Amino acid sequence: MTDEKLTAQLAPHLQLLAVLRNTGNVTRTAELLGIPQPTVSRRLAALSRALGAPLTVSAGRGVRLTRAAELLAEAAERALTAVDAGVRLAREEIEPGSGRVVLGFLHLLGRALVPELLRDYRAQVPGARFTLVQGSRQDMLDRLAAGELDLALLAPVPEEDERLGSVVLDEQPILLSVPAGHRLAGRSAVRVAELADEPFVLLEPGYGLRRITDDLCAAAGFTPKVAFEGQESDTVRGLVAAGLGVALLPLFEPGAPAGVAEVALTPPVTRTIGLAWRAGEPQPPAVRSFRDHVVTAYPRRINRRTK
Repeated sequence: MTDEKLTAQLAPHLQLLAVLRNTGNVTRTAELLGIPQPTVSRRLAALSRALGAPLTVSAGRGVRLTRAAELLAEAAERALTAVDAGVRLAREEIEPGSGRVVLGFLHLLGRALVPELLRDYRAQVPGARFTLVQGSRQDMLDRLAAGELDLALLAPVPEEDERLGSVVLDEQPILLSVPAGHRLAGRSAVRVAELADEPFVLLEPGYGLRRITDDLCAAAGFTPKVAFEGQESDTVRGLVAAGLGVALLPLFEPGAPAGVAEVALTPPVTRTIGLAWRAGEPQPPAVRSFRDHVVTAYPRRINRRTK
């Protein structure tokens, strides 16, 4: 059988192979596809005959794909992703006002920035739908590159990644957060080198603030002494307030929380906040519309904040 004929037989069953690869179970695959189990078995047998080799082997109570079937299933998943993207583009071209945007963002940006942007956008486009995904900067970058996100609000902005397009929205001050009674709490400014003997409360590796902290400490000639690691800046601030260490964190608005003193760094340190997307790919109308909204609305948000 030629490759073209095999492809013609395989095409109607792309989803079957992709689902079976994930479930490893014929019965569960049939349930997810909404078809009888014997139908799944017959289709697998027909594909095996067309390929000239088995697609599955028994594995406990389920099955696993053969190497040949794995290759086909990987291709099927890639093809389905492209088809899904095409369907979405076509549907939203007809009705962009009800399109869906998958937006990723850092935990810290979910306190005020993301709710404000969504509120203002929904006031203009009431039918817009969103799927919100939070995580570390590296997690957001990986998901964006893999096509799991449409847009991501990140800090700092990934200017070094040629796969991504991005726009800088703001520069955010980074300050030293210490317990209210700490020896540095009353200082007007602190050099990073003065923190060499301090215990640090850090975000886990993969977070933008962790990279900034590690880089600043390395430039000052030391490695931070890690007392605790967390996944959210609010948790880090809580640990600082409890006297468990110091941290380098963005300015907390509208003012430092109870038990925490914020001290400027000298020289001053900032990080960029920006919006990123995959470069060189057509975006659905809903995604383009929300991206344009963020770019135009963010300066207005800064003006409201500073008045």
